Order: sequence, then structure tokens, then C-alpha cells
Amino acid sequence: MAGATPKLIKELREMTGAGMLDCKNALNETDGDLEKAVQALREAGLGKAAKKAGNVAAEGVVAVKVNDDNTVATLLELNAQTDFVAKNQNFLDLTQEIVSHAQANNIADAEALAASTINGTSFSDFLNGKIATIGENLVARKLTSVTGTVVNGYVHTNGRVGVLLAATCDDAVKEKTATLLKSLAMHASAMKPTVISYTDLDPAFVDSENRAIVAEITADNDELKRLGKPLKKIPEFVSKSQLTDEAIANAKAKFEDELRAAGKPEKIWANIIPGQIERYITDNTQLDGRFALLSQAYVMDDKKTVEQAIADVDASIKITAYVRFELGEGIEKVEEDFAAEVAKQMGK
Repeated sequence: MAGATPKLIKELREMTGAGMLDCKNALNETDGDLEKAVQALREAGLGKAAKKAGNVAAEGVVAVKVNDDNTVATLLELNAQTDFVAKNQNFLDLTQEIVSHAQANNIADAEALAASTINGTSFSDFLNGKIATIGENLVARKLTSVTGTVVNGYVHTNGRVGVLLAATCDDAVKEKTATLLKSLAMHASAMKPTVISYTDLDPAFVDSENRAIVAEITADNDELKRLGKPLKKIPEFVSKSQLTDEAIANAKAKFEDELRAAGKPEKIWANIIPGQIERYITDNTQLDGRFALLSQAYVMDDKKTVEQAIADVDASIKITAYVRFELGEGIEKVEEDFAAEVAKQMGK
């Protein structure tokens, strides 16, 4: 079944920058599945990495509550209909009341929150009372908590992004770890990692992104070649999870062949090859730098990775949990039929 409609073609073009015909073909090939069409264009080198246009942020606030001894942290997303209400002090106070209630009662998620009792009444009745007072529909959409030897959290100043982190560490460095976790949470709020380590990336996702990234760079190189500019290096791989001992050995053998062909004496190879291997690993792990927290360049000191920054504080620190909420993430855009709405208002 053909999936390309004028509306979907327009949306896909806005998301990817690809041509109209390419978008039409991709949508037809994927039966109108926008996400699959984006990936098909990327793998064909016809579209850049795209952000889903449908992920429109709902209004509201993301709130964090960390207990006094930094062993439990709770993260809540409370939605409202308008930004005006989301900035109202009554709404902000309500957010803190709910997140404190959730933490005090060990409530694990939004479903358990909805089934809880607060101030002697059911949560649904409690929230309905607040809705009547505030005058807008309110939804406690997402809730989670993390526990650990040390935990900490951060909410960005606009209240739209919140992060929790937990870690194990030696008792002697708990205070330092709490401070570090706050900084790492600030980093994650901006850099948007999806997992802690590259080992957590799904192999199918890595394989798919490998094809897409190679296609993107190949397409970039076509344009750079036309402009007479230096070409980008096309990686074989995109994640450390793909760099087997065999892959590293093959890269080393290739560098040795190049040095031999260049007439470099074998006695100096040991001074050159380690640097080449290090650069090879960097060039072939760029996906990790996009999505894995520990592999990202640390925003507080971009000469280090997050993993190195942690080790510099203390070798005993290990990140055990990571959660990031972004306000409205995953809420699908509501499509309004203006003509139908007008007809409805006129009683037709």
C-alpha cells in the first residue's frame, strides 16, 4: 500500500532535508511509517539525523527530590495544558508536594502513584481537586526513583529537563561522589545520552546506525569533493562494541604496511602505531560519543571523557543508574482539522 501523502511528504522533508521525490519513495517503501522512512533516507545518505517533528513538548514541569543522605532520588513529570499555569506558584508547589509524597511512600512509577492515597484521599480525587482549583487538566505522566550508595539529581533552570544518577563508591569519597553526580547530571541534561555505557547499546541499533553514519559521511564527501575540500574519513565501525581483537589487529597490520611502504624504520614503529590505534578507536566509536554517557566528552572539561572525569575523582566510583526526563517527550502531536473544528462550532 502506498504510504506517501502530501502531509507526510512535507513532514519528512522538514525532518530530513531530503528531496520531495526521495521522501515520497521512502514513504511508499515503508507504508507511510515516518520513523522507518527517516532511517531509510539516512541509510541511503539522503537525510541527516532527524529529530521527530511529532515530539511536541507538553507544558508542565519536571521535578527532582533527593533525600537528605543522598541515597534516594525521585523524578516526576507533571503536565498542564498551558505554560501560564506551569509557571504558576500553586502548580510548582503541587509538583513538589507530589514528588515528596512519592518518595516518602516508596512509590515506584506513575501507575503506583495514581493508585496511592495522599492526605487521606485517593490520588485521583486529590488531583481532581487541584484541577478544579487551577482550572486546567493536570496529568502526573511519569515518575521514577533511583537508589544507591550515593545518588543525586538535577533539574535545568527552565524545569523542562531532569536527570537522576546513582553510583557505588568507597565510604571515604561519598561526599565527593555526590558533588560529581550533580555535575554529571548537568552534563546529561545537555548532552542527552540514552545509556550509561556503550555496552548497553542494542546491537541492532548499532548496526543500523553504522550504515546510516557511513551513508551520511559518504554523501558529505561527495559535496566536499565537488567543492575541492578535504574529505572526511569514513569509519568501518561506530561503536567500541564492534571493535573486536581481530578488528584492532587488522588495523595495526594496516598501519604497519603503510609505515613499511613509506620506508619508516621498524625500530620507530612502536612510537607511531599506538597513536594511530588510539585515533582509529576514536574515529570508529563516534556513536558511543553520541549516546553513551561514559564515552561522551565531559562538558566541564572536553579534553576528558566522562569516564576519565569519574576516574580522576576516585577509581571506586561506578555509575549504576541513569534516568533522564524531558518534558513532553514521547507525546504525539495532536493534528487538528481546522475546517472540521469550525463546522463543529457552527453546529454543522
